[in-house]
Amino acid sequence: MPPLPRRIAHLDMDAFYASVELLRYPQLKGLPVVIGGGRRAVDDALSLLEASPAAQASGNPRAFIPIDAFARLKDYAGRGVITTATYAARQFGIGSAMGLMKAAKLCPQAIQLPVDFEEYRRFSRLFKATILQIAPQLEDRGVDEVYIDFTNVPGGQREGGRVLARLIQKSIFDATGLTCSVGVAPNKLLAKMASEFNKPNGISIVFEADLQTLVWPLACRKINGIGPKADDKLLGHGIRTIGELAAKDLQWLIDNFGQSTGAWMHAAAWGRDERPVVTESEPVSMSRETTFERDLHAVHDRAELGAIFTRLCEQVAGDLQRKGYVGKTIGIKLRFDDFRIATRDQTIDHFTADAHTLRQVAGQCLKRVPLQQRLRLIGVRVGTLAKRSEVFAENAPGAPQLAREQQAVPQTGQLF
Repeated sequence: MPPLPRRIAHLDMDAFYASVELLRYPQLKGLPVVIGGGRRAVDDALSLLEASPAAQASGNPRAFIPIDAFARLKDYAGRGVITTATYAARQFGIGSAMGLMKAAKLCPQAIQLPVDFEEYRRFSRLFKATILQIAPQLEDRGVDEVYIDFTNVPGGQREGGRVLARLIQKSIFDATGLTCSVGVAPNKLLAKMASEFNKPNGISIVFEADLQTLVWPLACRKINGIGPKADDKLLGHGIRTIGELAAKDLQWLIDNFGQSTGAWMHAAAWGRDERPVVTESEPVSMSRETTFERDLHAVHDRAELGAIFTRLCEQVAGDLQRKGYVGKTIGIKLRFDDFRIATRDQTIDHFTADAHTLRQVAGQCLKRVPLQQRLRLIGVRVGTLAKRSEVFAENAPGAPQLAREQQAVPQTGQLF
């Protein structure tokens, strides 16, 4: 029998972080809500309200919290950015990566909630596990999106993949209470575009014959991989839509954008993409970083920086341990108040996933950076990764070393 036509799905969770928060606080549904910035006193006050006897007696302590108790965007002062926003907030022009102060001018009445990455990762693992029970070929593309190969999965060909997409949507909603949007197409490139056609909680089906009617009228920026600089250059040549890009000669694109990029642009405009759904990919590194609400100084804010630095090391160690990895190259990233970035790393002689070791080696990296300027951001990274199970199997002498390292991180509050 001839092979079945290729059907690839891109699944994108709808306003993922905001939707998780609305599960916690159902009284905020339909209201403009933004997620971003650090935890503040008003957020701690919510926890106290949640723990009150009246809230506990209600059966749903978080839903018991009155709307007036939540922080409002108009009261925010700082330079944090929005991680995501509810669809009600987006109607005011608010979007991801926008500064919170700018968003406050657009919608001062919006409710602001702090970011809770641990909770978002928990829901991320849950929705992906739900998909894998139905469709085994899944490519993880981040906390809130995946590619799925529908081709040989029951229901994956029916109505172009709509039947299977509907089943996955329902299964995710039953398991998590969250909605998602799905685009199904002959390849990953078109599926990614299609998942944006009918948000939220929509399904969009694209066939090869739909290229001219559904894809070519779109702006070139809708192609995943064409960024602002490339788009500006295309606009400079009078190319606004994907159809106009497809009309350009291949050699012209190569002459103006280079051999690799020009050839890729031509293929993308014609909807060609042979990339497979990669079910397993080894991470190159794992990292955590944080941007401060105000610039911090290595001397005057030493205790605060030390606590943040220690927490980042603990978080990276937790990520490594949870995913079964160890690493040998430990590094730091600093962004100063003038936006200059400094990085340093050090490779040790054994693999580790231990927070104490990460804190110790990362601290040594810090000593190699002049710290006279104030800091906007600090990050910790671990590279040269290996599966922990393979280190134990192939390097037995390393196993005792890993076991000895399981120590508590010293809570000295010292940055160096």
